[in-house]
Amino acid sequence: MSSVMDNYKSWTNADLPEYLAEELQSITGDKAAIEDRFYQYLSFGTGGMRGLLGAGTNRINIFMIRRVAEGLARFIESNDEEAKKRGVVIAYDTRNFSYEFAVETARVLGAHGIASYVYKESRPTPQLSYSVRELNAFAGVVITASHNPKQYNGFKVYGEDGAQLVPSGANAIVEHMEEIDNIFDISIADITILEDQGLFKWILEDLDEKYMKSLLTLKDNDDIDLNMNIVYTPLHGSGLVPVREGLKQFGFSNIHIVELQAVQDGAFPTVSYPNPEEAAAFQLAIELGEKVGADLLLATDPDADRLGVAVRNDNRYELLTGNQLGALLLHYILSTKQRSGMLPEDGAMIKTIVTSELGAKIAEHFNVSTVNTLTGFKYIAEKIAQYEKTNEHTFLFGYEESYGYLIKTFARDKDAVQVALKVAEMAAHYTKQGKTLLDALNDLYAQFGYYREALVSKVFEGKDGQEKMKAILDNLRKEIPSEIAGLTVVRVEDYLSSITTFVDGTTEAITLPKENVLKFVLEDDSWIAIRPSGTEPKCKYYFGVVADSNRIAEERLEQLLNEIF
Repeated sequence: MSSVMDNYKSWTNADLPEYLAEELQSITGDKAAIEDRFYQYLSFGTGGMRGLLGAGTNRINIFMIRRVAEGLARFIESNDEEAKKRGVVIAYDTRNFSYEFAVETARVLGAHGIASYVYKESRPTPQLSYSVRELNAFAGVVITASHNPKQYNGFKVYGEDGAQLVPSGANAIVEHMEEIDNIFDISIADITILEDQGLFKWILEDLDEKYMKSLLTLKDNDDIDLNMNIVYTPLHGSGLVPVREGLKQFGFSNIHIVELQAVQDGAFPTVSYPNPEEAAAFQLAIELGEKVGADLLLATDPDADRLGVAVRNDNRYELLTGNQLGALLLHYILSTKQRSGMLPEDGAMIKTIVTSELGAKIAEHFNVSTVNTLTGFKYIAEKIAQYEKTNEHTFLFGYEESYGYLIKTFARDKDAVQVALKVAEMAAHYTKQGKTLLDALNDLYAQFGYYREALVSKVFEGKDGQEKMKAILDNLRKEIPSEIAGLTVVRVEDYLSSITTFVDGTTEAITLPKENVLKFVLEDDSWIAIRPSGTEPKCKYYFGVVADSNRIAEERLEQLLNEIF
């Protein structure tokens, strides 16, 4: 506790903004609250840094932003002068303090003579990814906490390829961050001076236009109903401009925006959780959809890298899961390419190890390879870059169960803007055939099997929570179950040891990077995977089953859930 108290005292003695000083004053004498804010520095991993807004080293605030920006600046300096000239593109979502943190990042970089290109307005994370490549920048930063509640914010770093940093790059930044003796001594430059020196430049319209031109290359099917009725909500986030304009330029004329949620507001006043994976986030979209008779509802999260979709089913709307939408998109993309004679012989679909196996079955049907990666879109982007160098495969589609998808590689992160446009095209294609996306999904189940998945997240907050999460996986490794829900465990994939162990005792190496994940595959091809989240204080349990009927699949999934919980 001594180091915790030392940190706390150094902050109370520092020249803090009034709101941070008041927060620290409010917890005077509260050892638990002090420890929670100061027992560690927020971790910076390959997904960047994310945490609660507030005072302390275990919170997101102006000083922690300066610390990570200083680490990035030193990392850039360790390369060469050309890297400093190429500079950093900075974008941000609509969260509280996102704009301020973006400018503060540029001030730290500028103090090192590193150029910054900063968006005038909030723009999606995938547009940041695109802009890094378009401007030939050395790196990119986006200030966002993605789909987390309003109390959070974060800092994500992108490499020159437009992809989130892989572990080697993230580790280098962390090493530089750990060299900082006093975060209150980090130098910052004046924006006006940086502008005069050519080290700070606002960007917006030119990049908007170029990104839109790239988005329009997604359209490759004219056999669609452009009068289809669409409702879109940006959930108070940054997706409004590109999604709305993209739908219009695709030719859709019947677009309805949820106006209350078109207001960019970091308090997210109309939702408790701005996550398009959650049914509650669709409440206002459903109300508008019912009013205007919409066929399709689309929702993006605050930084517009995740897309949620709901489809009219008789007199109600049914939300698609990330796995279901991914399967639909994959089949639509591959079948469209096949019909036009554009399906390459070396095509590959990339998904994560916790994503449904339905996609793999669809890919196999089209003679397309399936490549599995660890959770995190950075690994999908890494494979794309690899294929560009080796010509081993032609990338066709990448997705993960958590509502992240990528179709074309002008962005190198999940891109809800791309997918919103493609989903509209896909739905309009089936509408012209007299079908809904649900009809198309049922066709896939009838052809490939009835796949069902579930995700259960258990929250483990604070220092004790982190220790409990670690203990869960440690204990499973010590006593690996031989059966689950009466079914034999035929293999255990341990991604931390990089070993797959089969029921007969034989083993096989896992060639993916090490990560704290355990996956149990059962005799009927059902599976369970367990992994601590890299960005939230949660332990995630993933379930997947397949059967010959919907009823049996639902029953098997329920059995697995009851066994674990």
